Amino acid sequence: MPNRSTDELFQLIKTLEKAEKRNFKLFMKRHAASEELKIIQLFDAMDKMDNYDEEVLLRKHKAIKKAQLSNLKAHLYRQVLASLRLMKDESNIDIQLHEQLDHARILYNKGLYLQSLKVISRIKESARSHNQITFWLQALIFEKKIESLHITRSFDDRAEQLSREVDELNDRLLMVGKLSNLALRLYGWYIRVGHARHADEARAVRIFFQDNMPREAQLYTGFYERLYFFQCYAWYGFILQDFLQYYKSCQRWVDLFEKEPSMRRVESQQYIKGMHNLLNAHFMLMNHDKFAEALHMFENFYRSKEANINDNNQVQTFVYLYIAKINRHFMEGSFSQGLKLVPHIEEKLEEYAQQLDRHRVLIFYYKIACLYFGSGDYSATIEYLNRIIHWKVDLRVDLQCYARLLHLIAHYEMGNYDILEHLIKSVYRFMSKMKNLSVVETEIFSFLRRSFHLDPRQLKSDFRVLRDRLKKFEGNPMESRSFMYLDIISWLESKIRNIPVQEVIRERYLRAK
Repeated sequence: MPNRSTDELFQLIKTLEKAEKRNFKLFMKRHAASEELKIIQLFDAMDKMDNYDEEVLLRKHKAIKKAQLSNLKAHLYRQVLASLRLMKDESNIDIQLHEQLDHARILYNKGLYLQSLKVISRIKESARSHNQITFWLQALIFEKKIESLHITRSFDDRAEQLSREVDELNDRLLMVGKLSNLALRLYGWYIRVGHARHADEARAVRIFFQDNMPREAQLYTGFYERLYFFQCYAWYGFILQDFLQYYKSCQRWVDLFEKEPSMRRVESQQYIKGMHNLLNAHFMLMNHDKFAEALHMFENFYRSKEANINDNNQVQTFVYLYIAKINRHFMEGSFSQGLKLVPHIEEKLEEYAQQLDRHRVLIFYYKIACLYFGSGDYSATIEYLNRIIHWKVDLRVDLQCYARLLHLIAHYEMGNYDILEHLIKSVYRFMSKMKNLSVVETEIFSFLRRSFHLDPRQLKSDFRVLRDRLKKFEGNPMESRSFMYLDIISWLESKIRNIPVQEVIRERYLRAK
């Protein structure tokens, strides 16, 4: 499990690259005060630590007194950020526009109104071409201030034109706010709960969506209005397990960036997220050819300048690319081959421990456990599932439930019958408490409860009965998540035919091809 330090300064220092550390040292050399030397000493001390330990730090560096440590850390934090700010990022439109606004204000304060207006004009054009509504609006408000306080010899209808522009941008900004709020709340619902688990939850999501989706949203054609509009429908379809709706919305999400390629640099994270969801949609729908095409496209982006321009992009492209690569092995039934990815993933999880959120780590653990299960290594399956089960996080109730169910089946495969009855009761209680029991899971529990008492010769007929019962639920939207997280049908087929589960999936994949 990735190591996490709660010290914010330590986290910041650990994200610095060599060039950024060197720049910080040069930045600090401008100062000669003894306090500044302590700041550098503190920086070096924390940089050398693998995990932040205040007692060890104070013991090794006697010049730093405990009473002054808090103030030194706060000052160091500000100085690191200040040094990073000086490393100009030409790719970041936000930083560029901020800087230009500062220049416009400096010129205005010098009484150079016309020069200030020229800078504002450039800001507006840049903001417009990069769909930066808030900066565009700030520039307009500043321009209104100058026009209302000074004689600038602007043309006669300038006041009317500025007023119309401000009204239009305010209106657009309001719509962006409504749609982004709805998209965020739907995504938050999914992170907390997962997919809709029963008809009442699905009904509640539909009502919430209808009550909060602005009726006039479709009339807006701006980049961000369309982006959040498609995101709303993507999360809505995903939660309800309407994967066709999910796919269509994700495709439109990605298409926005194809129509405006420059926005891939401005909103790299949104593009990365869109590609992840598009790949996920193809995976859910088993669109093998389209999945392969999208994966190739994403791998090319992974090697691009945009994907490697900062830590955030590097981390997110790694996460989503390797989730997609694992999914490809699930689709193709090549679980054993997929295990070759695990050492690299583990290495990256350690490297990106400070930046990765726990939700993504949970997903990796579950998917790696599924790779081991599919390849027949049930001991390693249990090891990875234990990381989820024993990690106390209030995230993805559905994922935690299926981790316990797969954990139970792995013990069944290993023949650990002495603990199986206890595990069945424990997992059943957990899933009942979380209101996560579907008809499919109830059938699985019922089978496991009686099957380990049966003679092996009787088992095959019971496997067939369970498979035939479960197949009836494959097309039921409220039951589809059971098959999505755990390919129980393929497992049952493998038991009936006495062949590895990955061979069953591989045969199905080749038939589909």
